[in-house]
Amino acid sequence: MKKTILTLCFATLGLWGAAAQMRLTLGEAVDLALSENPTIKVAELEIERFDYVKRQTWGNLLPQLSASGSYQRSIVKSEMRGGISFGADNTFAVQGDLSLPLFAPQIYRTMKLNDTQMAAAVEAARGSRITLVAEVKKAFYNILLAEQSLEVLRESQATVQRTVDDTKLQYDNGLASEYDLLTAQVQLSNLHPTILQTETSIKLAKLLLKMYLSIPEDIEIEVEGELDGMRDQVLAGTDGLTADVTENSDLRTLELQQELLQRQLKVANANRLPTLGAFGSATYTGNDMEPFMGMGSTDGAKFFWTHPITVGVQLSVPIFAGLTKMNKSREIKNQIKQISLQRTYAEQQINVQMQSALNDLLTAREKMFAQEQTVAQARKAYSISDTRYRAGAGTILELNSAQLAQTQAQLNYSQAIYDYLSAKAEYDRIAGKER
Repeated sequence: MKKTILTLCFATLGLWGAAAQMRLTLGEAVDLALSENPTIKVAELEIERFDYVKRQTWGNLLPQLSASGSYQRSIVKSEMRGGISFGADNTFAVQGDLSLPLFAPQIYRTMKLNDTQMAAAVEAARGSRITLVAEVKKAFYNILLAEQSLEVLRESQATVQRTVDDTKLQYDNGLASEYDLLTAQVQLSNLHPTILQTETSIKLAKLLLKMYLSIPEDIEIEVEGELDGMRDQVLAGTDGLTADVTENSDLRTLELQQELLQRQLKVANANRLPTLGAFGSATYTGNDMEPFMGMGSTDGAKFFWTHPITVGVQLSVPIFAGLTKMNKSREIKNQIKQISLQRTYAEQQINVQMQSALNDLLTAREKMFAQEQTVAQARKAYSISDTRYRAGAGTILELNSAQLAQTQAQLNYSQAIYDYLSAKAEYDRIAGKER
């Protein structure tokens, strides 16, 4: 139902052409990515593929029935001394064969191997979802940061523009020097490249998000929410944080790979065990037989039909296969040792990544607290400098410095919130949380 709604949404947007627009919350963006991203679809198809593999293995335990038919025409028949020939001119044959495994240890162990393969495919799909969710969140937060920064810069531009206008008025009336006017104008001009760069970064961030969501490039997207409005989320986000990595998808994948190799070893060892199977065969054969040595009818050939039926059991015991089976087992044991070492090293790396993510979370949280005070102080300092400048007691340099400090403090505050949210998304990925 969700996919149908999304398809209709895209179709409706497509009718609008370049003016098409989508507004997305973070939750909607994540849901859309999990529904439409190609990596998720590939992972789901891989699970489906291993389901077919498992059914193939199960099919080897079912009876196998085959039928064949043949026709044979004798051009030159065998002859005995004296010119007597024997054999049929025409032979028709239909045969049916039935086989059923009674004891097949390799098939039984292969079925368990298929279960592990399916579990590995499911875990791979889970890992794809976890990674995708983390990337979508980071892209979403990046857009919010860029838009918040653009808003701060435009507010700063408006403030500096007001200062330029007031200074020009004072300069025209002989109350301000040309240096003050030029300084204010230079500061205003310096903001323009930064604003253009921020606008470009917003476009690039939206392109990245649209790629994750599989949204056509000609559809414009708008994200809902404000970065500064997520302060409460930051304060509540540090509750219940642990360094537990047991649900980490990479570690679980390595565990399943090790289990998969162990299953493969059992399958390889099963090739040394005897197998027992039942079989049956039914044949219906017709030969046209000429009169033989004057006996029988003399009015032409007649068909002679036979229909033998045989059943039995077959025991197969492997004795020697050129040491191939033994060396195959040794090869798999070697791979098991490799994957064990890889898992140990990977666990150490992931523990370091987890500690780093936790440190980044706590550092960003403290930076946010510090920047809150800095923003309040910078705003107060700018208000004092502005009042002093307009009263003629301050200089344009003091005002410019206070204005820059206020802008930088606001940008740093938004950056601290973004750093926390981005670190939280990375923490969730390492911890193996899907949402």
